[in-house]
Amino acid sequence: MTTINGYKIAIDEATLDKMINEQMIAIDMIDANFSGYKQLAEGDKKALKHLVEAGRILNNVALEQDHPLNLNLKKGLEEAAKENSHAAKALKIFNSLNGVCGLNGIDPEPVRIFEGVKEFKGRNFYPTDMSVDEFHGIIAKMLKSGKVDEVKKILSARSMVRRNGDELMAIDYTKYFAEAFSKIANELEVAAHYSTNHEFNDFLGWQAQALLQDNEDMDMLADKHWAVMQDTPLEFTISRENYEDEMTPTIFDNKELSDMLEAYGILPTPKDMLGIRAGIVNKQGTDLILTFKNQMKNLAKLMPLSDKYEQKIDDGDEIKQTMVDVDLATLQGDYAQCRGGITIAQNLPNDDKLAVKTGGGRRNVYHRQVRMTTDKERAKKMLDALLEKEFHQFYDEEAEHIFVIGHENGHSLGPDASYKTALGIYQHTIEENKADLVSIAMMPQYAKTGIISEETLKKVYVTWVMRMLLKSKPQLIQPHRVGDLIHFNYLLKNKAITLTEDNKIKFDFVKFEQAVQQMLKETIEVQLSKSPKKAKQFIDENAQWNDLHQYIAETLLKLGIKPYKDIRTYL
Repeated sequence: MTTINGYKIAIDEATLDKMINEQMIAIDMIDANFSGYKQLAEGDKKALKHLVEAGRILNNVALEQDHPLNLNLKKGLEEAAKENSHAAKALKIFNSLNGVCGLNGIDPEPVRIFEGVKEFKGRNFYPTDMSVDEFHGIIAKMLKSGKVDEVKKILSARSMVRRNGDELMAIDYTKYFAEAFSKIANELEVAAHYSTNHEFNDFLGWQAQALLQDNEDMDMLADKHWAVMQDTPLEFTISRENYEDEMTPTIFDNKELSDMLEAYGILPTPKDMLGIRAGIVNKQGTDLILTFKNQMKNLAKLMPLSDKYEQKIDDGDEIKQTMVDVDLATLQGDYAQCRGGITIAQNLPNDDKLAVKTGGGRRNVYHRQVRMTTDKERAKKMLDALLEKEFHQFYDEEAEHIFVIGHENGHSLGPDASYKTALGIYQHTIEENKADLVSIAMMPQYAKTGIISEETLKKVYVTWVMRMLLKSKPQLIQPHRVGDLIHFNYLLKNKAITLTEDNKIKFDFVKFEQAVQQMLKETIEVQLSKSPKKAKQFIDENAQWNDLHQYIAETLLKLGIKPYKDIRTYL
């Protein structure tokens, strides 16, 4: 086995060959020959290249957030790959995971590239030698000794936490990553110099300042400027999502500690993993997405139990939501951590962000290059193996895009952040489950208004179910996949879908609509309960894995799965 900086590569070369040649799919970002790029003004072309460079710099930040050995071992692989084929192949898997280890969506255990190098519950946000019990004990001790402000920083979304004697200390991202953030800010300022759009330039200026100041208000202002842009030629995002940190949410399982923190007005927030996206706004695709936006106020009125909570979508006459379809030039950092999937769309800022809490809007961005990268031959084999023939006509990959539009809009509907975060480690699973169900349950409304046809409605239903079929039993850290398991089981239990004698799926479209409406109502009830216990019960009851799921998983695996992604950036 090849050794890199003292660590042996754990995967033999033959296995790596299979992973790369049989299980990896390329996702090509746009290049200088792309028609949309050629049509840009010269200033915007120059600006885009600087935004892509900002992404390359930030990728190292995300690598350090993820694992303390990522940077060291990536550099070692890159050097060794010049002469060593084993290292070169391991590097391709490293780049797909964007780290030394991660789930691939197939195997129950994470892929670990090096012997003895495994993932940590708190990633590298927290000391890697700290257990959950020790973490809780230190926080409780610090609270009792009056160090409330420091605890608040430790449990914020934007700090790296390190030991300080027998206590912990928080280092704000802008200080911990000061050198990298300064370089990124410089790239943004240069991009703003070249870019032709005043609104976009203004946003870049705010975003650059947010990288340089230890002040959450600056993130808020940058987010607010970003979220209102609707007619700009370029898109640039620094994403801040907190699905990866499994340490902070454990506090919600400790009632005594949770009550203590609540008494001090401290809400534990998982750490943000950072990513960068840059690209060109596609006007035709954006126009389609905006037709769905026009229905959001009507959908808010149709949400289950809407009299029990306020929805931000109801505020004022204008919906605070911009939406764009984007041809991607780069995906870096969190976006490039392809661990069982890759983001095809996103609705930001999340509810925990100050911009949303203070009345700011949101922005939906859809990733054209990701959704257009499909394996049509495998899709046909999947239908032949698992879907009753009469329903094949309703499988349509473009219907998945329509579902995703509904999903991203769904995040803006329903109970606010206080209800979601109260569910602790279950909040993301319940919220992603809710967004899926808002999309599907409200889809008939789009048909009634003529945005989609009745045939397309059936296509959305069938395509959603077939794309939710799982290749392995999901873990709680995979909220979208756990949601898929919940949906499938619920639909089966309510006979919205049934199975033939040879285990092929059939649909009852009338029962389907009834089942998803009821499932959405039950999901909203869980959020309104603010009870981690009820959230766990809901997941446990509906996310059972049985022989049928195992059969489907094994069938899908036989068809060939490509869980690894080769994201190719050219600009």
